[in-house]
Amino acid sequence: MSPRRKTSRIVLASDHGGVKMKADLFRCLSERGFPVRDLGTDSADPVDYPDYGFAAAALVRRGEADRAILICRSGIGMAICANKSKGVRAAAVASVADASLSRRHNDANVLVLGADEVSAALARRIVSKWLATPFEGGRHRRRVEKIRRFEETHWRERK
Repeated sequence: MSPRRKTSRIVLASDHGGVKMKADLFRCLSERGFPVRDLGTDSADPVDYPDYGFAAAALVRRGEADRAILICRSGIGMAICANKSKGVRAAAVASVADASLSRRHNDANVLVLGADEVSAALARRIVSKWLATPFEGGRHRRRVEKIRRFEETHWRERK
């Protein structure tokens, strides 16, 4: 997990099921010089994952964070929440290969991990690969652009 030339501003968030993994990733990313913001939660007391997924996705949508890493038990709930935000492309990832593909082909700006699905060591490798992998562009840019155009047509800002 070495910072790239332009160090990304990263926001982390989890529900109670991902607290331990989030703390580990926060420490690892901070030690490597990434500017990291922790949106919580900070205990194993039950909370509702949408509150944290929506908050992190909003920071990415508004440009206040370049990337987000979200964690819940399966990764599914957080991915659903994050993908409700315009401009967010969240990928639930359980392998290093998928982390790479989510960046190379989909330009994913939100990584979602399932704490029950991925070990702490694997999570660190996934995050490292995800942060280091650039978007390929080419035919993939055309596809991501189609998503952006759909959002422009169908997504509207809440008042």
